[in-house]
Amino acid sequence: MLYPSNLEQKINFQKIKNLIKEECNSSLGRDYVEKISFSSDFSLVQKLLDQTDEFKKILESGESFPSSSISDINPFLEKAKLEGTFLDEEEFHELKLSLQTVKGCLNFFAKHGDFYPSLSQLLGLVIDLDMNLLKEIEKIIDEKGQIRSNASKELQLIRSQIIYEESRLRKVMDRIFKEVRAKGFTVDDIGITIRSGRMVIPIAAENKRKIRGFIHDESSTGQTVFMEPEEALDINNEIRDLEYMERREIIRILTELTDRIRPFIPGLKKATNFLGLMDFIRAKAKFAQKTESHKPLLEKQRVLIWSKARHPLLELALKSQQKKIIPLDIRLEGNERILVISGPNAGGKSVSLKTVALLQYMLQCGLLIPVHPDSKSTLFQNFFIDIGDEQNLENDLSTYSSHLMSMRHFTEFANKKTILFIDEFGTGTEPQFGGAIAEGVLLDLNKKGVFGVITTHYGNLKQVAEKNPGMINGAMRYDVDKLTPMYQLQIGKPGSSFALEIASKIGIHKEILSYAKSKIGEERVNYDRLLTKLENEKNQYQALLSEVTKKDKLLKTRLQEYNQLKETLEQSKKSILQDAKSQAKQLLDQANQKIETTIREIKEQQAEKEKTKEVRKGLEEFKKTIQPEKKPITPVYKKVSGEIAIGDAVRVKDNGAIAEVLNLRNKEADISIGELKSTVKLSRLEKISKTELKKESKTRKGGTYLPNQKMMDFSTNLDLRGKRGEEVLPLIQNFIDEGHMLGIKELRIVHGKGDGILRDITRNLLRTMPPVQKMKDEHADRGGAGVTLVSLK
Repeated sequence: MLYPSNLEQKINFQKIKNLIKEECNSSLGRDYVEKISFSSDFSLVQKLLDQTDEFKKILESGESFPSSSISDINPFLEKAKLEGTFLDEEEFHELKLSLQTVKGCLNFFAKHGDFYPSLSQLLGLVIDLDMNLLKEIEKIIDEKGQIRSNASKELQLIRSQIIYEESRLRKVMDRIFKEVRAKGFTVDDIGITIRSGRMVIPIAAENKRKIRGFIHDESSTGQTVFMEPEEALDINNEIRDLEYMERREIIRILTELTDRIRPFIPGLKKATNFLGLMDFIRAKAKFAQKTESHKPLLEKQRVLIWSKARHPLLELALKSQQKKIIPLDIRLEGNERILVISGPNAGGKSVSLKTVALLQYMLQCGLLIPVHPDSKSTLFQNFFIDIGDEQNLENDLSTYSSHLMSMRHFTEFANKKTILFIDEFGTGTEPQFGGAIAEGVLLDLNKKGVFGVITTHYGNLKQVAEKNPGMINGAMRYDVDKLTPMYQLQIGKPGSSFALEIASKIGIHKEILSYAKSKIGEERVNYDRLLTKLENEKNQYQALLSEVTKKDKLLKTRLQEYNQLKETLEQSKKSILQDAKSQAKQLLDQANQKIETTIREIKEQQAEKEKTKEVRKGLEEFKKTIQPEKKPITPVYKKVSGEIAIGDAVRVKDNGAIAEVLNLRNKEADISIGELKSTVKLSRLEKISKTELKKESKTRKGGTYLPNQKMMDFSTNLDLRGKRGEEVLPLIQNFIDEGHMLGIKELRIVHGKGDGILRDITRNLLRTMPPVQKMKDEHADRGGAGVTLVSLK
């Protein structure tokens, strides 16, 4: 049960429908949007959510889903039902395009159906459709929606004859036109034209009796007449007869084709409904993408736990103003079913209530909602709201009377399967009486086990929520120092209205405030003062807790890094010592063996002088082999101060390449790296000694510079997805420069679609780079607008 009858208007659900309609490609899809309705059927809502979620995944995957032509062909099918009628070329063309879209959907799900089971089930609507109909229509109707000449032998013959007669007529008219122009009978600035479907010659009015023929028309001034020469009359008549024959043959062909599809009209209607349904689901998925909506976990157990919930209409409005919405976390379950929200005016109480109401209603209409995907929700049979002023002069209803009528309905029909929303509970009459009645209604609703969100300023309702199981207080957070709302919902404690504080800040006289305090009573003032103090202390402790948590997290990270580093060093130390000991032992054994051998040879040769020298020489050579290797020293280039000029030696800071400056212009330089030439910004170069350039040239001549290796290592594809704007600038600069130096003409940059921020940054930078000749989107099947193809000069 829904209450009141204008519930959708009160929670702005009609605006949600309108936004979904804007995403539809056809009137069929928009008709389905109008049929969106609230449901408490668990399996139905689950199915609707699964369908939309699966289509959202199709959109996110970048797969091309056939949706280019979705038309409402039901009027054509109704027309085709009547015997003897026929569909014209345009109507058959619309039917053909729709069938081609159906065929594309069938092919898509034949290939990917296992990934989208809920959507695949909808193919049951087209299971009986004979796709041979599409082939028969394509044989008759071409891509432009015209009858093909080979649709029948008779039509082909007639059209060939028409072409022949038109060619003959053109030759005759050209000859006659030249003759009358030579005689000066025609108008200078007009040639052969068409009047009433026949070729005519413009003749000056004073010469119209000098030529035999039929006048079809005259100019607005009457100075020119359009005449069909007598010689062309018979040919034009023949063409007209052939055109009548052509039309009769076309009607015959279309009638036969209409008779062919008549038995399949029920299946074609189902196929039309299928296309409308797919357009509708696609529109819901696109809206979900735009609002960053997800499918929460549906549970039969009564629970409503949402994280980062956002009001979609408010968020879209704030985005247009380049502002961010503050998400809402809410938890209703068990003994905390009814949330009583209090706090200052304009603090966000009503927005929080309307956010929960709208999202729950959207969910039970089968729409994805803007919450964290881990959120949980259930379904309710009854959905009641009391928002705004229902004052009605015709029915003699005051504001408070209208609220009381809503309360009567709530207490009469509410049960455990009800969720209700009441804004400014109890207002509209004297606070003493309004608060008492509201308290009684709240206790009665709590006994019935309802779920709900209620906003109020009444202190007695806050106390009731504090003392009774089933209810819980909530407060909109407020910056006590600045006296400004923070628009954050805090569940677990009541909130103050901060009336006295706000009045003091505005400048109300102290005498007035003192009088107000005396009328309110010391106990009430102390209660509000205590709430204010609690709020202030909470803000301070929360800031401290946030800082401590951040430092603790950093400390844990550093400790983990230290332990890992220590463990790595210990392992490295053991490994190095083990290797050193092993090598030392091996060298020692070899040295001892060599010495023993040398001594033995000297003794055996009885200390012959020459032989002793030879043996000692061998020992010295062995000594050299066991000396530690000297590691090569990394070259350090000597920087030179002063501005860079043509002919200077420079080093590219990014990759260390040594180059010679060929030309300078503005803030860029043309450089030569061996045989490769490139254009780079001056800020990326540093001036070095020309001696280093000569050394580098010798090195290249020696064969150590390997441009082929650079070419092999270079990738023509750059992936920027997941990177921030400031990270991509140097990546793109190096990517384009290296590609240009290596002589590559086509490069590919993947930045994804998303909100288009990376794409705009990439393309704006590419437009400023001299090596870039042009850029364009990748083919739709290979990434579309998510990939930029770059052509280099």
